Amino acid sequence: MRSPQFIDLTPPGPQPLAEEAAAGLQARPARLPPKFFYDALGSRLFDAITELPEYYPTRTEAAILADHRAGITAAVHAAVGRGATLVDLGAGSCTKAASLFAAFEPARYVAVDISANYLQGTLQRLQQLHPAVEMVAVGMDFSSRLALPADLTCGPALVFYPGSSIGNFAPAPALRLLRQAHAAAAGGALLIGVDCVKPADVLEAAYDDALGVTAAFNLNLLRHLNRLLGSDFDVRQWRHVALFNRAGSRIEMHLEARQSLTVRWPAGERDFDAGERIHTEDSYKWQPADFQALLHEAGFRHVEQWTDDLGWFAVMLARA
Repeated sequence: MRSPQFIDLTPPGPQPLAEEAAAGLQARPARLPPKFFYDALGSRLFDAITELPEYYPTRTEAAILADHRAGITAAVHAAVGRGATLVDLGAGSCTKAASLFAAFEPARYVAVDISANYLQGTLQRLQQLHPAVEMVAVGMDFSSRLALPADLTCGPALVFYPGSSIGNFAPAPALRLLRQAHAAAAGGALLIGVDCVKPADVLEAAYDDALGVTAAFNLNLLRHLNRLLGSDFDVRQWRHVALFNRAGSRIEMHLEARQSLTVRWPAGERDFDAGERIHTEDSYKWQPADFQALLHEAGFRHVEQWTDDLGWFAVMLARA
């Protein structure tokens, strides 16, 4: 039986990530990028978040893909044909892309994710279910730069970036990533999920659920830092905060100190006052016309769009 190929493009050893984490903690205000959420437990907690009733993006996007499957499939085939390479950015459990295999008929599946160990296990299971599809796992932090090995895409590719993860990037970094996705598509297309502007109460509930799963996901970042940096965070001293920044059109997630405290690690330390926060995530919400304009600026020449009845979420196919 065919086995998946595994390519690890993450920097060797923990040192580069540890240095980035230390710099983020020392900043004022302290700020850490969302990639620090995704150790093995963080990846599983995010999968649990997608099952919550408050977290509308996953089920809304899935409904769009199901309700408009015929039109999306026809558009994908027109853009890249059958037997193309499917590049899945932030693949995680790979379930979203795998649900499209029958419709899109990829010859090769390239799953890209920062959590290399988690990705390897999921792809091995997926290969057993789809033995005819060549599978490649790429461990990569594409939030810094998306640059795949040249031999992974032969001819036009479909780059798949679902789940509104593009919202983790402010407009300028989002444009940079979209330009890199345009290059990775090699004349093919990008299929992307975009979360749209909606009432603040709906947005805030999606990032601060009643069961506290999102809070656990956010707090687990501190445990990840303890392993990575050798820090002494006590998660009981912190609380999860999620709020909608209307002026910035983004949800913000923070970790807030419950009391005055000092966090130490082998090469440094940082004092936090009670109520002081570590900014852990932004999730930008877009007007569809504005995001289409961003795609055109990134080099994509034609954009098709499908939405749910409420206009809460959009799936866009942008041709390179």
